[in-house]
Amino acid sequence: MMSPAHDVPAVFLCIEPVDFCKSITGLSLIVQQSLMLDPFASALYVFTNRKRDKLKILYWEKNGFCLWYKSLEKERFKWPREYMSPTLSLDGEQLNWLIDGFDLWNNQPHKRLYFESVG
Repeated sequence: MMSPAHDVPAVFLCIEPVDFCKSITGLSLIVQQSLMLDPFASALYVFTNRKRDKLKILYWEKNGFCLWYKSLEKERFKWPREYMSPTLSLDGEQLNWLIDGFDLWNNQPHKRLYFESVG
């Protein structure tokens, strides 16, 4: 099985859905022209479609682009909504959580408890 490494240098999640007819050239142009990022940098660029049931990850490796693709049969990827910038930075572990179906934006921490004494 293939999944992104937890120690990738940078992950940029494209907030807006993209046309999934686009492949390497179209996605690399989105990275460069719309997101204003360097498609040749040591980073993963993550895209989803409108239905959020497909995911593409674009990255440059030594001498060419690679494109990783996942299509869900029944579920949808959890995606941020109404974010202030066109991208969101994640780390490799968070990206794998996203791929596995976790909602990184609506998870609630444990409730804080207050006690008067231990006994």
